Amino acid sequence: MAEATLSERVEAALDLIRPALIMDGGNVDLVDVTEDGVVLVRLVGACHGCPASTMTLRAGIEATLKQEIPEVTRVESVF
Repeated sequence: MAEATLSERVEAALDLIRPALIMDGGNVDLVDVTEDGVVLVRLVGACHGCPASTMTLRAGIEATLKQEIPEVTRVESVF
């Protein structure tokens, strides 16, 4: 069996976070993963424009991705 790509591993890690986001009416979409480990995501639903979205991005999404996937250097939100 082939080893999962970085994008597939990021998607799997995002699946760990999604239930909490969905409970609050939001979600996160993976846009891209750059060669230098930057993960680009789009916050959707209630997460888009939420005052706590920056905290969710850093303390929730980025922290989880970095913990699960050492190659991740940072997470950026795109619109």
